[in-house]
Amino acid sequence: GEWPARCPIVLADPPLIRPLLPELTALRWLQATYAGVETLTGPGLRRDYLLTNARGAFGDLMAEYVMGYLIMHERLGWQRFLAQREGRWDATWPGRVRGKTMGLVGVGSIGAEIARAAKCFGLRTLGYTRASEGCAAIDGYFHGGDLAAMATQCDYLVCSLPNTDASRGLVDAAVLAALPPHAVLVNVGRGSTVDEGALVAALQGGRLAGAVLDVFATEPLPQESPLWSLPNVLVTSHTSALSYPEDIAPIFADNYRRFVAGETLRHVVDFEQGY
Repeated sequence: GEWPARCPIVLADPPLIRPLLPELTALRWLQATYAGVETLTGPGLRRDYLLTNARGAFGDLMAEYVMGYLIMHERLGWQRFLAQREGRWDATWPGRVRGKTMGLVGVGSIGAEIARAAKCFGLRTLGYTRASEGCAAIDGYFHGGDLAAMATQCDYLVCSLPNTDASRGLVDAAVLAALPPHAVLVNVGRGSTVDEGALVAALQGGRLAGAVLDVFATEPLPQESPLWSLPNVLVTSHTSALSYPEDIAPIFADNYRRFVAGETLRHVVDFEQGY
């Protein structure tokens, strides 16, 4: 249709709007409904407009997901479920999250919210960032080449990074090897952050207790992936935080008011950094 050529302002899901970018000849501002906008910042794509993301809309949802599944891990939720199905009284002592150490790979709006939730349950929190140290819910920060050093202290390693040049392959074999064998990896950011081959090897070799994965290098996760059948892995289908209209609408409305008034928009994406 003709509408793309007439619209200076667009509110859209990044994967749906990407094919229409060349037709949006009047585009001045695009409000994405996602936090991760790598589908709009890749090489060769236009950058002659303001791009804002939905940063801040997903932190509480991600925190629910992370804490919910970590508590389920400690309280032996899956083991209890299987025992019930078999009519078996399983009196194995469960663990607890209180007193454990969570390392957060990325302490942006999502990582900071996860850290705050972790604090409510009595966890110690460590944060790995490029440089920022602005979250009061983090007990200690690590930067640069210190990710493996942070990993040695972690019971849980939680990744919430976007897909950028800096984040790709960051959690590699060396970082996974630095984690204690009782540790659990959680990834709610992008699948590209974690070396999947190294992760599978660590899980199969008993060098890592488990993984909770919502994102993968290829989505949907291919049927032949060993992650489907590993007993110490939970696979969810990139649903840890969805774009609910009631969360996105206020972000768009606030930015629309700012746009009309000629003010600086919130959550402007840096095309070079990718977030």
